[in-house]
Amino acid sequence: MMQFIRSKGGKFVTLFIVSGFLAWMVYGIGMEASGATVGVNELGSVNGEDITLQAYQEKVQQLTQQLQQQTGGRILPEQQRAIEEQAWSQLVDEILLRQEMARRDIRVTDEEIRFAAGNFPPEYLMQQEIFQTDGRFDINKYRQFLAGPQASDELLTQIEDYYRTQIPQSKLVRQLSAGTYVSDAELWRDYQDRTETATVDLVALDLSKLAPANPTVTDAEIRRWYDEHKDELERPRTARFTVAYIPLGSTEADRLATLQRAQAIRAEIAGGADFAEVARRESKDPSSAERGGDLGTFGRGQMVAPFDTAAFNLPVGELSQPVLTQFGYHIIQVQERTGDQVKARHILLPITKSEADLERLDARADSLERLAETGGLERAARATNAQLRQGVTVTETLPYIAAVGQATEALDWASSVASEGGKPVSDLFESEQAYYVVRLEGYSPKGRMTLDEARDQIRQTLILEKKRAVARAEGEKLAAAVRGGQSLEQAAQARGLTVQRAGPFTRVQPNPLLGQANAAVGAAFGTPLNQVSQVAETSAGLFLIRPVARVPADRAAFEREKEQLRQAAAFRLQNDQGQRFMQSLREAADIEDNRDKIFGRA
Repeated sequence: MMQFIRSKGGKFVTLFIVSGFLAWMVYGIGMEASGATVGVNELGSVNGEDITLQAYQEKVQQLTQQLQQQTGGRILPEQQRAIEEQAWSQLVDEILLRQEMARRDIRVTDEEIRFAAGNFPPEYLMQQEIFQTDGRFDINKYRQFLAGPQASDELLTQIEDYYRTQIPQSKLVRQLSAGTYVSDAELWRDYQDRTETATVDLVALDLSKLAPANPTVTDAEIRRWYDEHKDELERPRTARFTVAYIPLGSTEADRLATLQRAQAIRAEIAGGADFAEVARRESKDPSSAERGGDLGTFGRGQMVAPFDTAAFNLPVGELSQPVLTQFGYHIIQVQERTGDQVKARHILLPITKSEADLERLDARADSLERLAETGGLERAARATNAQLRQGVTVTETLPYIAAVGQATEALDWASSVASEGGKPVSDLFESEQAYYVVRLEGYSPKGRMTLDEARDQIRQTLILEKKRAVARAEGEKLAAAVRGGQSLEQAAQARGLTVQRAGPFTRVQPNPLLGQANAAVGAAFGTPLNQVSQVAETSAGLFLIRPVARVPADRAAFEREKEQLRQAAAFRLQNDQGQRFMQSLREAADIEDNRDKIFGRA
């Protein structure tokens, strides 16, 4: 079966995704949620305004087609599920926004449309070659086109419809963001958080060494904790499986093959081939390939680290060697660089398996499914060299299997088997990471956990709390010894602990040892140099921190970049305001969702 349905397209890959309220509104709401058949086949409603089955199906089809263009036609069940949820969410938000604009009496005049159409063309028109001069959009060519006989009535109507939607949305954005201003003091604090660095010596207070024995936990303590926290002990849908899976991950041979392909493409361009034409042919970044690899202008830190480093160090006009990121290999060409802004284009080659390898994997997956049904999961795993794991738990809050990926489809199957009956071994499932088959070993529906169900979990929680209390007390003694004249190294060694060096890191940069924006990071920047902090407690553990170096933010650089920073900060604030505004609209709305009933999922 898998060999038959496999498309030749690669997996969905994109360099980065810009989402959010403002970006979405600027590019238009899209089709009307209520469709042309209001009152027929209502799928739900928003404040009494119907969402029709037809509108929903059209939105699903639109999003599906977009993803198919990116994946070469192949969509996994988990992706289809996400599309359906996205379609519903978009339709709800479209109606909420339209209702809000009507409530605020936000309108658009013909004069506003004429001005916008002549001065701010839609992005998709700016990318058309007939409106460009030397690769850049030429407003005069665009205006001549609109005034000439080439502009069809259909195109002019499309442009008018675009602005009748976009302009009111822009007015709403301006109303929501009116008065948004970021002061110099706020900018400076944010700049300090992102650029000041600290280097520290730290001691992780290892519970296994400072509190090795498990403390006693009484039944009374467990009962008291349960009574105080039982509202937090909601049990999600939970299934326990035996899993047989065949990984789909790329190998070192796949990486080397992709690197060789990237080197060949670079040589082709270096030999005189047109970069844009090669990008359209070869690049697998759907957001830029059709534009000849053009990424536009971006600032420092907007791209993933290896790409960012290459883009800001590569001489203008030169081709990079293949640059490896988590998305694959990139061939980069910087076209312009001004300060902390770069205009660049790239070709992306994700690391994928060859068609021959994929066909062999499909054949193994088909065999795994067939043998699991006829001869048992263990035998099927041995015969197909699949990985076998027992006692795998999947919950609704964490529908994930390590090395397999998203497993909501398996959880839904288990729920169906538990309620309706059926064979205990599933058909073949496919995720982004693996083909897999599961055998159901146990299932629990959603509900509040009883004391007996939660007992072991509560016991472990209380043991951890008591161990942390012991370790905290030992850490305070260690810190006191250092303040009394012992070195941090001597005091740590006496307790079987070690001193580690971490940094330099910023206040907001993810830190593999300390975490991010927590008490330990605060101690790194707040404790005087070469002195030992109080015990800092984080979700990652307990720490003593001794700062050894700090590099302050560069005030002169801040002053040079201040206005750009202000614009970026204002955009983030406006986007946050928009997100909160949409959330408030949803919370206040009367939203009826009948999808489960109509699709027979109730």
